[in-house]
Amino acid sequence: MTVLGTALDPTSAEYAERRTAMLAKLAEVEAAHGKAVAGGGEKYTARHRARGKLLARERIELLLDPDTPFLELSPLAAWGSDYAVGASLVTGIGVIEGVECLVTANDPTVRGGASNPWTLKKALRANEIAYANRLPVVSLVESGGADLTGQKEIFIPGGALFKDLTRLSAAGIPTVAVVFGNSTAGGAYVPGMSDHVIMVKERAKVFLGGPPLVKMATGEESDDESLGGAEMHARTSGLADYFAVDEPDALRQTRRVVARLNWRKAQPDPGPAAPPAYDEDELLGIVPGDLKAPFDPREVIARIVDGSDFDEFKPLYGPSLATGWAELHGYPVGILANAQGVLFSAESQKAAQFIQLANQRDIPLLFLHNTTGYMVGKEYEQGGIIKHGAMMINAVSNSRVPHLSVLMGASYGAGHYGMCGRAYDPRFLFAWPSAKSAVMGPQQLAGVLSIVARASAAAKGQPYDEEADAGLRAMVEQQIESESLPMFLSGRLYDDGVIDPRDTRTVLGLCLSALHTAPVEGARGGFGVFRL
Repeated sequence: MTVLGTALDPTSAEYAERRTAMLAKLAEVEAAHGKAVAGGGEKYTARHRARGKLLARERIELLLDPDTPFLELSPLAAWGSDYAVGASLVTGIGVIEGVECLVTANDPTVRGGASNPWTLKKALRANEIAYANRLPVVSLVESGGADLTGQKEIFIPGGALFKDLTRLSAAGIPTVAVVFGNSTAGGAYVPGMSDHVIMVKERAKVFLGGPPLVKMATGEESDDESLGGAEMHARTSGLADYFAVDEPDALRQTRRVVARLNWRKAQPDPGPAAPPAYDEDELLGIVPGDLKAPFDPREVIARIVDGSDFDEFKPLYGPSLATGWAELHGYPVGILANAQGVLFSAESQKAAQFIQLANQRDIPLLFLHNTTGYMVGKEYEQGGIIKHGAMMINAVSNSRVPHLSVLMGASYGAGHYGMCGRAYDPRFLFAWPSAKSAVMGPQQLAGVLSIVARASAAAKGQPYDEEADAGLRAMVEQQIESESLPMFLSGRLYDDGVIDPRDTRTVLGLCLSALHTAPVEGARGGFGVFRL
């Protein structure tokens, strides 16, 4: 039998403590999500509704097939910055007429939907996901263009948005723009470079320069409608392919456009799958509040994979990394999960071999993070930890099957890289509220700085200020702690969202379904699998 057992005791005091700590962190995340959903606040929401317009998320809800999920991406973008949480843009994956699509929607209640630097980063990440997974893109447009106060951070990199649209189209990935309001200046190129364009009567305004700019530049007097209104573009310029009488009509027409795309997934959905043998609610009590304390990742695996069925690979070798095969919502996956935090040479070689096997079999990989990094020390350096860690990182870097990453606990140092952190292009990366990620732990980093400062003082023959050292260490620990928290990292788009552990199976299932829209093919390289 390969069904995982469990040693988790939901009635224990330890479990209760861990669950309480996780729920407290979840409450903080939900409060931040609430700010994103609130957009510009009551005043600007009321003003938007008074104009007879739908909110961004209402537009998405009407666009998607009834009773289908929407996997929102980067909802905490700009958290901790001077800009509104969510970055005035909603992005995510949803189903339209049975087709999984990447949907973006400007939030016009936040500074008129104007784009700030985090909006740009969020939009570029959405395009990256669409391109890698071959997802049709539907853009629900209502934006005043770039927030001019931040133009120095938007103008030059912002051109990539339009490049992305043309690359998507050239790759045969459909792009659809639905214009509900302003789409001006550079924003006019979103409908201009999309395959299909729908505009709303007396609402859409698409022009390179509005009446004031035209007046300043040419002296010409003009009005919004004759310069860039929906009817003009439908009758005269030809920019609009479809003319909608109102917002619901625009969304209805968008659904018909998607229905006529003749779009097919590379691999059909596998159908119903057996649920895990254990309650997903128990995922709340697995990760300890103190990440120095180990936990068994098999307890997590048992609560997210089909039937809790897991064929472990090399279970007696390199035990601090659990590797093995499973299915998740019917899709095959290879799983790498940190067991005791530290990666040694054996774990690194085991991972490299396992990643090669997954590429031979065209099986996506799931990385479950809880690592403090690769082991240090004279014995381990002499034993080749650098070259063995390099094997693992090399294998991750050159693997061609899709990768999914979930940060459950610690994700420090080069271990973050070896476990396919953001820089290694996972198709999707999510974090639990319990996760932390940095170059190393706060205490370790502060301690290193202290040791270096002591050595410097000794070399100069100067006395060492112990009081100043204590103050410096406390300050550094506090800074690194705050910068390693998931909401801080999510705000900078180092992940695709902070998720409730109980939603992990569902989120990963949606991701696996989306990525199978594109072919899943591993790297071969002309060699057989090396036994490392």
